Amino acid sequence: MSDMQHLLIIEDDARLAQMVGEYLERSGFGITHAIDAKAGLALLQEPGAGPAPDLVILDLMLPDMDGLEVCRRIRSLPGERGQLPVLMLTAKGDPMDRIVGLEIGADDYVPKPFEPRELLARIRAVLRRRGAGAQPAAKMMRFGSLEIDRDARTVTVGGKPCELTSYQFDLLITLAERAGRVLTRDQIMEAVRGRELEAFDRSIDVHMGRIRAAIEADPKNPKRILTVRGVGYVFAKQQD
Repeated sequence: MSDMQHLLIIEDDARLAQMVGEYLERSGFGITHAIDAKAGLALLQEPGAGPAPDLVILDLMLPDMDGLEVCRRIRSLPGERGQLPVLMLTAKGDPMDRIVGLEIGADDYVPKPFEPRELLARIRAVLRRRGAGAQPAAKMMRFGSLEIDRDARTVTVGGKPCELTSYQFDLLITLAERAGRVLTRDQIMEAVRGRELEAFDRSIDVHMGRIRAAIEADPKNPKRILTVRGVGYVFAKQQD
């Protein structure tokens, strides 16, 4: 049981949280449910308040605080807590919430209503991406002042740390490993997420914007991650 991965569900719909929690428990996860933002943030901010989660399932429509603000506060937490994968539950037909959520640091989203199996698949995909960073063969990658430590899953520019989500780190690695090669959005999604999920194509562009904001001196005129119109993206070999 010590190897069980734990999920924190921040959801004010008690019936939905119970249904989802029971399904995920049958799938081998430990579950903690917080009924609102205050309770959820308290569990994350106070050591010993509950089991340390491996992933947060966050509803965007909470009674006491906007879910986007909750995501921002999670990302501002110190150390590993601020890097916890966040999977958002969003209202169906509201793509702006999804886009904004990805921009502020969420790793993935599932629109309501959803099938529990899809939620489970997305949770496992996010956790696989996080776990993939612990491979012992990983090495430091350097591109001028940009350094990517695949062991520690950290990125620095000129020695200063860059804040990236787990998904954004994997996107950056996918491009950096293929420096000089143009990748389509489909190729990038396949490399990072696998084939089992239907991806939201625009999310790649949102995440690339966040990565550029973190690693580029001038995100509006990028030198590291270049857009190839009508095709996709390329990571420039020659930098600074």
